[in-house]
Amino acid sequence: MDKFKYFALATVAGICFAATAPQAKAQISINIGAAPVCPYGYYDYAPYSCAPYGYYGPEWFHGGVFVGAGPWFHGPAHFNGHVDNRFDPQHGYHGSLPRRGDRPEPAKRVDHISNFKGNEMRDGHGHPGGGEKR
Repeated sequence: MDKFKYFALATVAGICFAATAPQAKAQISINIGAAPVCPYGYYDYAPYSCAPYGYYGPEWFHGGVFVGAGPWFHGPAHFNGHVDNRFDPQHGYHGSLPRRGDRPEPAKRVDHISNFKGNEMRDGHGHPGGGEKR
């Protein structure tokens, strides 16, 4: 019977210690920050560098303001817009890119890109596909 008392006492003590143990808090903190200020929008994948004029079609802009891409995307649900991925460094583009904070050239209106010839549809989160326009 002594063995049973010691076992019961050890079990109760173990339960008490387990109940009073401090809870571990998750130490993951993700702060993406503000969307980059780019004259013609930014690529929809990290590090979200600025995209050149002609990468995004006019449906990506509302009143001359970029709708968004990547984690800051705030376009309408099920949005798909045209892009010209020939202006994408991941597809071999080596031309000039605007820097963050640059201003758009007045002659290059983003809300009406004449003769835009996109070759892909994107959803704003880096996923190609879809054929619907918003």
